[in-house]
Amino acid sequence: MNETALRVREKFLKLFKENPLIVRSPGRINLIGEHTDYNMGFVLPAAIDKSIYFALTPRDDNNCFLHAFDLNDSYQHQVSNIEYQEKRWANYLLGVIDQLKIFGYNISGFNCVFGGNIPIGAGLSSSAAIEAGLAFSLNHIFNLGIEKLELVKLSQKAENQFVGVNCGIMDQFINIFGKASKVIKIDCRSLDYTYYPFDNNNFKIVLVNTLIHHSLASSEYNSRRMQCESGVKILQNYFPNVKSLRDITSSSLNQVEAKFDKIIYNRCKYIVDEIERVNFACRDLINNDFLSFGKKMYETHFGLSKDYEVSCSELDYLVDQTVEKDYVFGARMMGGGFGGCTLNLVASDCINEFEKEIVYEYKKKYSLIPEIYVCEIANGTNIISDTSN
Repeated sequence: MNETALRVREKFLKLFKENPLIVRSPGRINLIGEHTDYNMGFVLPAAIDKSIYFALTPRDDNNCFLHAFDLNDSYQHQVSNIEYQEKRWANYLLGVIDQLKIFGYNISGFNCVFGGNIPIGAGLSSSAAIEAGLAFSLNHIFNLGIEKLELVKLSQKAENQFVGVNCGIMDQFINIFGKASKVIKIDCRSLDYTYYPFDNNNFKIVLVNTLIHHSLASSEYNSRRMQCESGVKILQNYFPNVKSLRDITSSSLNQVEAKFDKIIYNRCKYIVDEIERVNFACRDLINNDFLSFGKKMYETHFGLSKDYEVSCSELDYLVDQTVEKDYVFGARMMGGGFGGCTLNLVASDCINEFEKEIVYEYKKKYSLIPEIYVCEIANGTNIISDTSN
């Protein structure tokens, strides 16, 4: 059990004087396939070794006691009385309880302490780690018998319907299904999935946190989704079988470019190109061709920045700094946009050089020292200790 998990466990013991279940719930990265999930396309994420840890025990009554370790903040409520709260962190947990009730699962109250080392606002999906981690934990302590895919769907609905963010299914899916040294190509329409190898000693995955959290992120996310839906409606006038941007090719989209508002066209163009890019990137992984894979990462970034317009000057600057570095295989912004992290594939023997140069350049430009995280691809949500019985 690592240091973070031990601290969460110790806090639980101090508060409740009983031995808890300990569950690890990971953050995620997405190598290729950004904003394609809600367009029924393909994504290529992986679970990572930055995680949220839960300590839980069931109660005999209807009361729930939730404690956010990193915030040193608590919230109490009854299972039968779930309402949206001004205490925003609580809503990610309450949404899961709400969905369990909607799905017809009966649970009693429980005690819970959670905390971790996923940087908040960095685009590593701490929200899905909280939602899916709690769903997984409650499924275990109450013996609900919920299958993995249903846990994914339930957790996504918690964010859609209770928290109010209209996210796709990728984040919750990789949280539950992740495997060490593997990425998963997920078909966001059928939910079929395939594991691909992503284990190469020649490079490391390095995240650079801009420390920028623009308030545009949530509203613009929902706006992009509506713009894509508008594009689908236009396409259906010429291609009746199109149900989502998944169903159109780049060449067919180009044929009707004149029928589009330029902004809507650019949004659709990025998504269609990105869906195709995921498929080609998977071939690169089969061939162990990380040079080609890295080039596609750059293509993704430039599409997100110019066509989808969800980047920001800080993200663009960090990616631009890597283009001439021959020890960087690929780089791009990651996540919903408007801040957060860039994802970089960096030669293993050049990590220190990369960190030194990036910190120097970013500090000189923005008077900020970016946070650097070297990540390993890890397993999905799992039990690390169960002494609760």
